Amino acid sequence: MTYKNLHDNELLLKLRFDDQNAFEEIYRRYWSDMFHAAYNLLREREACMDIVQELFVWLWEHRNSLNVASLRPYLMAAVKFKVANYIKKGKVRSSFFDQIKEMEEPYELIEDSNMEVKEMMTIINHFTNQLPEKCRDIFILSRHEELSNKEIAERLNISVKTVENQITIALRKLRSSLKRISSFLLFFL
Repeated sequence: MTYKNLHDNELLLKLRFDDQNAFEEIYRRYWSDMFHAAYNLLREREACMDIVQELFVWLWEHRNSLNVASLRPYLMAAVKFKVANYIKKGKVRSSFFDQIKEMEEPYELIEDSNMEVKEMMTIINHFTNQLPEKCRDIFILSRHEELSNKEIAERLNISVKTVENQITIALRKLRSSLKRISSFLLFFL
């Protein structure tokens, strides 16, 4: 069977039943459009590649529960949403690190309002220490030293694709850890 000739709705149906070939066809069909849509908004190649990759990871992870009427508009809207979140988080991220830099001792936060920041830093540091060594090194270079995927690949003498995969793994594990923690906290509140 050739998946190239299948309609999007047929691919979605096959995807819901764990058909990896359907997923790969969707990827081939829409990756470029999604990347260009993200790039037209953001103009950061590495970030756009990360955004599109995260969307495809999400698509695969949620394949069994997807309720999509039209695939292309859905994916394009998802890209715009992710780019908007990236921009929003980028502003939050820079102001977060500005707060940390202003303090003499970043882990000795004084104000009660900064307790959340301290707790989040503790969780992220604990999470980072739990990652496998290679994944941890790449995650630290990406998120703490703010190197691009290409810079990380050059520094560690590995492929950009390996960097992308390791960051995706780290982010997936971080999200999972944060979901468990938030579920735990909701249970006790």
